[in-house]
Amino acid sequence: MHLSLLFTVLVGGEIVDLVGETGAVAKVVLLVLLVFSVISWAIILSKWSLLRRARVQSGRFLRAFRKAQRLNDMAAVADQFRPSPLVAVFEGGFEEYRRQGAVSSGVVKNPTSIQRAMQIAASEELTRFERNLPWLAITGAVTPFVGLFGTVWGIIDAFHGLGTAGAATLRAVAPGISEALITTAAGLVAAIPAVIAYNLIGSSIRSFAARGDDFALEMLNAVDRAQPQTQGQSAYRTLEPEVRR
Repeated sequence: MHLSLLFTVLVGGEIVDLVGETGAVAKVVLLVLLVFSVISWAIILSKWSLLRRARVQSGRFLRAFRKAQRLNDMAAVADQFRPSPLVAVFEGGFEEYRRQGAVSSGVVKNPTSIQRAMQIAASEELTRFERNLPWLAITGAVTPFVGLFGTVWGIIDAFHGLGTAGAATLRAVAPGISEALITTAAGLVAAIPAVIAYNLIGSSIRSFAARGDDFALEMLNAVDRAQPQTQGQSAYRTLEPEVRR
């Protein structure tokens, strides 16, 4: 009850009044920080939703892939597991598998090309997941300095007011000091969530990248098993140096 009342007073009263009393420069600084913060939160919420759905769908996709009897069966239902990045990796490899005529013959002419196709697909998915992520890093790095600029300007204004008044009175310096403090706080409010989200989202994306590499190996094993025994053994020997690198 007391915390709720305090929050209401601060947000609905004092902070709004402080912002209203700031000078033109401070208002511009606060507007810039607000734009950074709004865009950052839009990216954070969008990425959180994407990663959450991708995590769930990746688990479902892996279970379906491991139960599938044939690669053709998995290709027919792969689309329903989007936005999992594993779907793109699978489709990249399967498209190359199909292009070599292995769907009908069961014989892969160039297993290494399947591996390369999956690596390209994984790289494209990584790029897609990282889209707009640099904005969070920029927000975390820039907004504290934007707030600092407002702080410096507020201090300059405070000293200017002190010189105009001719006496070191609280009335002379208080507006400039409050202006300085509110821009500093706004800069931190914009920066802290962006930095935290950038690191957490980046960690999740790296986890997806590692999972994609592991799945590519599973896909290669499935391709190897789908071939006639003699051909499968030769394909394994061809792929082994690539995988170890």
